[in-house]
Formats: sequence, C-alpha cells, structure tokens
Amino acid sequence: MSGNPFNCDGDGMTDPTLTELHHRSADGIEVSLLWSRVTNALTVAVEDSRSGTSFEVPAPVDRALDVFEHPYAYAA
Repeated sequence: MSGNPFNCDGDGMTDPTLTELHHRSADGIEVSLLWSRVTNALTVAVEDSRSGTSFEVPAPVDRALDVFEHPYAYAA
C-alpha cells in the first residue's frame, strides 16, 4: 500500500516490527493482513482511496483470513 498509514515492511513502509502476510486491492480499496513481531498480534488494515478513510481491525488467529476477506463486517 503505497503511502499507507499502516507502516509495515512492504514497499514504501517503514515499521520493521510489522510484516505483511497477505495483501489485496480492488476498486481503490487496499487490504493487508499484518503480523506484529512485538505483540504477535494479527491486524487487518484497510485503506479506501476513494473515500480517504482507513481503519484497522484485530484479527484473531482462528479467524484471520475471514477478517481479511470481510473487514467491513468485522469493523461494524
């Protein structure tokens, strides 16, 4: 996610304590599954370039891929 506020270690990202495990983008929406080396927690980060909004959702290990696939449902 270029210019992304989530700061993981992918392209253009600066926080070496985060690793992007999975990424997808479509229609101006970028979704990343991030793992923190410090806390061992998973988070799904969403950035919508159309609306300018972004948010993060905790992703429990047993539901991480579901949160990644449906982040808006978990953000509600």
